[in-house]
Amino acid sequence: MPDILDEFLFPRRPTAERPLLGQTVLIVEDSRFAGETMRLMCLRGGARIRRADSLRSAARHLKTYRPTIVVVDLGLPDGSGLDLIRQLSAASPRVPALLAVSGDPMQEDAAMRAGADDFLTKPFGSVAAFHAAILSRLPETAQPQGPRIVSNEIVVADPSALGDDYALIMDLLKVENDDTVMAYAASFAINLAHSTGDAELLAAGRAQQTALTDGERAGDAHGDLGALVRRRMTVDGSLAV
Repeated sequence: MPDILDEFLFPRRPTAERPLLGQTVLIVEDSRFAGETMRLMCLRGGARIRRADSLRSAARHLKTYRPTIVVVDLGLPDGSGLDLIRQLSAASPRVPALLAVSGDPMQEDAAMRAGADDFLTKPFGSVAAFHAAILSRLPETAQPQGPRIVSNEIVVADPSALGDDYALIMDLLKVENDDTVMAYAASFAINLAHSTGDAELLAAGRAQQTALTDGERAGDAHGDLGALVRRRMTVDGSLAV
């Protein structure tokens, strides 16, 4: 109880070293690798974090949790992040900072029209750039006083997070005769490729997307993506034997 009272009586003020002190962030992101990267960058700034991996999970969090910042990936397993952005943008009171993220820069216009305050592309770049994108949308009272330390540090998530994402792709590819699941697997692979800078995975994911409208090539593209992810898992030491 004293800790909870302290939050109200003595709210934490942001500092040059920890510019996000006092902020609460909800990260809505299905990729564990991307989500962990954002989590670490937020923690570097002193923010408190929760993560949801779907629209349904985000809705559960928002019933009991009042974040000051919401970061929404646009490609989620149970729908488009644009729908959540529209909902949160129209809510009253509105969340102070509402950011959209995607590996596809062509999604920026749609995200801004839906009501996002800013759009971030994957990979995210430096910790300082990520913090700056958030701070630019917060009120002056939430800004750190005085000059702020600018760091070019790049955060890299734990390899186990990447292994979990590879495993998810493999599980999705096991589902038969479901184009919706196959489309999500391809989209997930493409977003992960953007986050990791993996050009080969990007090409395989795009080939699977194309194959969904071309029945003759669908089997080949499906197999190519699965074979590539399996190789990645073996190289990273994350393949379960």
